[in-house]
Amino acid sequence: MRLKLLILFLLFYQVQYAQEPTDTNTNDLGYLDAFDELNDMLTGNKTIDFKRAVFITENAYFGDALDYDDFLNIINNYTSLAKGIIKARNLQYNEKDKEKISAYAAVFSIMQDTTEILLDSNVIEYHLPFTYDFEDYFGVEDWSQMFVTKLLLTHNGNCHSLPILYKILVEELGERAYLSLAPNHMYIKLQSKKLGWYNTELTSGIFPIDAWLMASGYIHLSAIQNGIYMDTLSQKQSVALCMVDLAQGYQRKFDTDNEFVLKCCDTALEYYPNFVNALLLKAETILQSNTTEKDLQELKILYQKIHNLGYRKMPEKMYLEWLVSLKEEKNKYQNKKINFK
Repeated sequence: MRLKLLILFLLFYQVQYAQEPTDTNTNDLGYLDAFDELNDMLTGNKTIDFKRAVFITENAYFGDALDYDDFLNIINNYTSLAKGIIKARNLQYNEKDKEKISAYAAVFSIMQDTTEILLDSNVIEYHLPFTYDFEDYFGVEDWSQMFVTKLLLTHNGNCHSLPILYKILVEELGERAYLSLAPNHMYIKLQSKKLGWYNTELTSGIFPIDAWLMASGYIHLSAIQNGIYMDTLSQKQSVALCMVDLAQGYQRKFDTDNEFVLKCCDTALEYYPNFVNALLLKAETILQSNTTEKDLQELKILYQKIHNLGYRKMPEKMYLEWLVSLKEEKNKYQNKKINFK
């Protein structure tokens, strides 16, 4: 019965989600309201709610056309499914943090495995895994390709939506999952008493060692030392990430208005000073404006900081080759100590 309920919610959500982004004007209230709510989370005026931050960021792009209760219902159904997996499976792990690791493993199973669900004594349904969408995986043609709401609808996502959904579901189970960045990429970092910190890669469904991340050749040592890559994002930094996503969505809809984009970038950088994506977006936005001498001086400072932090641009072709290498050389990069079943 639970799976049938989930399907009904997904079908209703499709009706809502299928609308085109609503173009109103540069004072679009959806964006202004979303900014205010994210800002309240960052300043402490509101309790940080990451799933809410993700939803309002994506909802603004659709002109406030999505329904939060529908979104919560889908998340709640996946959370219930995860709890069912935890209850039905005795995880082969005997450390004191077994409850936490069981939550990690259950959400991983939902996202990566085909899950049998017994509806009654005679009926079995199957929940299929989420897969990587190689079409427009940077959201160049359609920014909603980056969205968790799109992932929930289609079961196809990318290195942005997949780890975000994983983090949301783990936190719905009362545990903590951490987003982590690499060039053009995002993944999950988790911690266990047995293994310490380890990586979870949702695009390919394995647990890669840090050597794979370094293998791209685009992670400079200073980038690690300065925390722009391969570090865990705090809750505030995760909301700052949503703030930059909000700015990018706004930029796609209102490409002639840069004030709001810069406002989002500056706000994100206030709470995440070395957030390279915010620095890059700010620099690119200034460059696209009618630059003054003061702007040029600020650009010089920004690009110098970006370089000093260790950022190196990774070509799209190289990114794809790097991503595919994880599957093709799985035995080389897989963390062989992990066997949570």
